[in-house]
Amino acid sequence: MFELFSDPNLLITLSLVGFLAGFIDAIAGGGGLLTVPVLLTSGLPPHIALGTNKLSACFGSLTASVTFYRKKLFNPIFWLLAAIATAIGALIGTIVVNVISAEALNKFLPIIILLCAVYTLFSKGCVNDSTALPQTGLLLRLKQSIQGFALGFYDGFAGPGTGTFWTVSSLSLYKMNILLSSGLARSMNFISNAVSLLVFVVLGQVDFVLGLAMGLFMVIGSWIGAHSAIKYGSKFIRPIFIGVVVIMATKLAYNAWF
Repeated sequence: MFELFSDPNLLITLSLVGFLAGFIDAIAGGGGLLTVPVLLTSGLPPHIALGTNKLSACFGSLTASVTFYRKKLFNPIFWLLAAIATAIGALIGTIVVNVISAEALNKFLPIIILLCAVYTLFSKGCVNDSTALPQTGLLLRLKQSIQGFALGFYDGFAGPGTGTFWTVSSLSLYKMNILLSSGLARSMNFISNAVSLLVFVVLGQVDFVLGLAMGLFMVIGSWIGAHSAIKYGSKFIRPIFIGVVVIMATKLAYNAWF
């Protein structure tokens, strides 16, 4: 078990990062871009860092998901097929990542994190004011299945930036407004987090002390972030978000490659 309480500075760092990640994740997605690098730089092996991140992320994504649902910004029945596809994708992605060697994963994760940061920096999405859900039909079911499986697989395999990818792709695919897209993103993110977490728990790759400590503060950050997103939107958080991510990903890449 990782010696969390022997290092109060680590506890403070994880708590602050957990709060900030929960806040950011609820607004724009991408909280894992902060939590995964911190867990890795704290000394956890890569597979355990990913599993521990899933535990803490479940707290944050569930809090944000419930908040959007209560505000009637997510319809679970309408998105049932997307949820099933997401769960399947997350299961397969988590199994795949666990057969990759720790050494390879150490070198691979900084690339994923940096690419996610670059994507978030340059992606503008598409702004739409429509409050209506997309029309039902074969095309919608196809979109839900492909999107759900692909992003569920990615979340199970790596995870950082999944919430952002959900929001941006939903804006494009369904022409919904930002709040409906965010509500969908938070809920699907929770499903993939929960499925992936179960696999990591079965494989014994979760540090429960670290995950619960960070998860508690993610709940607080997510609650504040979700209400802020509903009230203000996400543009004000992007500069801080990108700056922190690039710095941490660069540090990880330096440690892994040099």
